[in-house]
Amino acid sequence: MTKNKNILIVALVALVNMLGYGIIIPILYTYSKKYGLSDFQNGLLFALYSICQFISTPIIGRLSDKYGRRPMLLISILGTAASFFMMAIAPNALFLFLSRALDGLTAGNIPVVFAVVSDSTKPEERAGAFGFIGSAFNFGFVFGPAIAALTIGIHSALPFMIAGAVTLLAAILTALYLPETNQHMGEVKDSKLFDFKKMWRTLFDPGVGVTFIISLIFFLAFSCAIIYGFQPFTLNVLHITETQNALLFTLFGAMGLISQTFLVGRISKKFGTKKSFSSSILLTAMTFFVMFLSHSIITFVGAMLVLALVNSLVQTLIPTILSQETDEKSQGSIMGLNASYQSIGMIVGPIMGGAIATISIPMTFLTASLLVLVCFFLSFYAIRTTKKKESVF
Repeated sequence: MTKNKNILIVALVALVNMLGYGIIIPILYTYSKKYGLSDFQNGLLFALYSICQFISTPIIGRLSDKYGRRPMLLISILGTAASFFMMAIAPNALFLFLSRALDGLTAGNIPVVFAVVSDSTKPEERAGAFGFIGSAFNFGFVFGPAIAALTIGIHSALPFMIAGAVTLLAAILTALYLPETNQHMGEVKDSKLFDFKKMWRTLFDPGVGVTFIISLIFFLAFSCAIIYGFQPFTLNVLHITETQNALLFTLFGAMGLISQTFLVGRISKKFGTKKSFSSSILLTAMTFFVMFLSHSIITFVGAMLVLALVNSLVQTLIPTILSQETDEKSQGSIMGLNASYQSIGMIVGPIMGGAIATISIPMTFLTASLLVLVCFFLSFYAIRTTKKKESVF
């Protein structure tokens, strides 16, 4: 019962946290323009968050293994809330950049949430549990953009104030109701909090290396096409409004929610993790290609809806696979490392997307399709064994 309660609490935290994130993302591109940022500078603003997240997440993950999930989760949530309030009152572009840096440095929510899930479930239960957490993230991403669409016309800073308030709510929920779930505090081997050499070696680890590479490339492709390419395409090519753009994000989140709630657990149980993983990656590559070929809003949105479904499968199965191939003492470290690899993708992806978009905005989707196709072939080398080894972390 207690373990089920833990899953419910971190799901609520994930929901509220993503609600704030969902409010910000659809409007940050245009919000930054009022500070006179160029497209290149705007790309740097997006990349700065991921750079800081890349540095901080393995540190927060390892600290959660050593000192507990609860304090690290609280610190990361409070940092995110502070960054939203900073964005709302930013007097200049420098303050805006500092707020994104703070958000990135304290962005340890996701790996620590996944570590709590790993602490509270058996290996065979994790696909469904991660899917449930993913549903909470997507539920927040459904209503976050909708709130942005409704409030952006009132005052440009209002969505950021709302995002800060709901993130503070997540901190309160964590402080009041989440017990410590790490039963192995202090048992991990002492090592550097951030070890580039060890991080590099994990890419060649026979158990988790290929999955890490897939995670990195997949997020690179996603950020190239969606984080950067999506908004320029809808606003400048399809010529929709900022409110309509936010509503498209709402629709994307709704389809992801359906996938997480009704598909992930059932599909992984029926077809197995490996087949589900490879198939969803292939479908993702195909939908990116259709988006590249799109010349109408109907075709583009149709492909976007399919992408939302299969993307949720991939992003849920990645931590599931990693958790099954890692010992119980190092779940926080493995999730933190995975978040760092994803951050590398989120750093390189928007920069790559910006460079490609100077030639052709739709080419960002073709590039993403080809990159995800590489992930598809790599997926055949993942999950070759379910036997759990002593962790190198």
